[in-house]
Amino acid sequence: MKRLVVLLCCLMLISLAGCTGSSNSTGNSTDDSAPLVVAMELAYPPFETKDDNGNPEGVSVDFAKAFGEYVGREVTIEDIAWDGLIPSLQTGKADMVISSMTITEERKETVDFSDPYANALLAILANKNAGVTSIDDLNRAGKKVAVKTGTTGDIYAQNHLTNAKIIQLADISACITEVIQGKADAFIYDQLTIYRNWKDNEDTTVAIFIPFQDVEQWGVAVKKGNSELIGQINAFIEKYTEEGGFEKLTKKYLSEEKKAFDKLGFQWFFDIES
Repeated sequence: MKRLVVLLCCLMLISLAGCTGSSNSTGNSTDDSAPLVVAMELAYPPFETKDDNGNPEGVSVDFAKAFGEYVGREVTIEDIAWDGLIPSLQTGKADMVISSMTITEERKETVDFSDPYANALLAILANKNAGVTSIDDLNRAGKKVAVKTGTTGDIYAQNHLTNAKIIQLADISACITEVIQGKADAFIYDQLTIYRNWKDNEDTTVAIFIPFQDVEQWGVAVKKGNSELIGQINAFIEKYTEEGGFEKLTKKYLSEEKKAFDKLGFQWFFDIES
């Protein structure tokens, strides 16, 4: 009888150990053998998007995979809507967010950020017939400004364009369509996105690149208090920069934009000032 009791106890311990191990397969895992779950909204080419077969593709995807190789872990990309990215860290669904996310004081209250790896100034895509030549032209009664909900363009418009009507939309393409069709006078977003969409729609839009705010910076977000992962990411960013990783990403995805920025005299996207 005693032998049977001992055997049953052993089986219970083995079962509990198996349950504990399975919990490490989710986000915020401390198991180095588990996949590293990276959340991003795959709706922002060329940074976070999908190829023709629906697979994750872009600057952030390559960046995430390079980090995975650096720490020796497989990377799994989770496509999550923008407003669900930070909650995915808080609930343990993801380990990291790499999704062109600007480091802000408000976001730092709920997540921790890595060192910055990119700059992003806001710019304006305006309808050609809207008579917009500067940010001041938008802060007027009757003007309609499209923004992607929850972005720094949205925050800027809410704080500074108090006389205009702000149209909050869920995705970038909808904002651009509003401008092209004349339903909105302008769309506020980062310079690279504005440049690319202006080039695609030069017959109906104009781009205004004059900076009207301080330089914003993007970072990798992790769950609050995950100092170990932040340390790994910061060390990787430094090494990746020194070895020309961002230059390779520029040549692969942003070569035309780099030439245009050089011609316009803009600080390049990955040129982080120390």
